[in-house]
Amino acid sequence: MKRYAIVYDRRAEKQLRAIRDRRLALALQAAIDALSETPRPPGCLKMSGPGEEWRIRVGDWRIVYRIEDGRLVVVVVRVAPRSGVYG
Repeated sequence: MKRYAIVYDRRAEKQLRAIRDRRLALALQAAIDALSETPRPPGCLKMSGPGEEWRIRVGDWRIVYRIEDGRLVVVVVRVAPRSGVYG
């Protein structure tokens, strides 16, 4: 199986570093790392709107990302609580 590279948008990287709850940060990082094996895991949803963004849930938090199948890259766009992603 092909592995996808994980790339962080600057905003997403900053959001992830700002999380002070170590357990939550590790859970989010594990979910992001798993995207390299399966970029469309069970439970992921394609977000509505003009972009090609997908999202996965980690508790009350969301990870929003784009999949570039041609380059085998997953671009993490946002990491935020539910209210920060949809609001």
